[in-house]
Amino acid sequence: MEYEVVHTDDVPLTDLSEIDEVPSDLQMRAIDDFLPSEHVQLKLWYFEPGEEIRYHAHAEQEELYFALEGEFELTLGRAGETERREIEAGAFWLARPEVGHGHRNVGDGEGIVLAVGAPNVEDPGREPGEFDGEGE
Repeated sequence: MEYEVVHTDDVPLTDLSEIDEVPSDLQMRAIDDFLPSEHVQLKLWYFEPGEEIRYHAHAEQEELYFALEGEFELTLGRAGETERREIEAGAFWLARPEVGHGHRNVGDGEGIVLAVGAPNVEDPGREPGEFDGEGE
């Protein structure tokens, strides 16, 4: 089939605290498991107040984020050159390969972030200082 349609409620919520290989204890919906794509990964991340995805970078993958709900503090930029920004629902942000990024829910309620990563490759987050800055 050339197209797929799925409703958020049809994608199970995964509790990442039960997976030893994943450093965060967040909850996530892997939309890309139900809308398989050759080119992008697609996740919905759920943050309780104070929860975060730590500052990290990817070797190959570019990530686009959209805050659907909540207030977040972003940490963006290469190691040693980071900037902190506070954003609210409705904001987008982008991290290119080898550029560090992380975000923390600084609001009083649940935060939800849509994450789109491309290319669709296995590219675990690494310490941003591991990159020499030549990949941008």
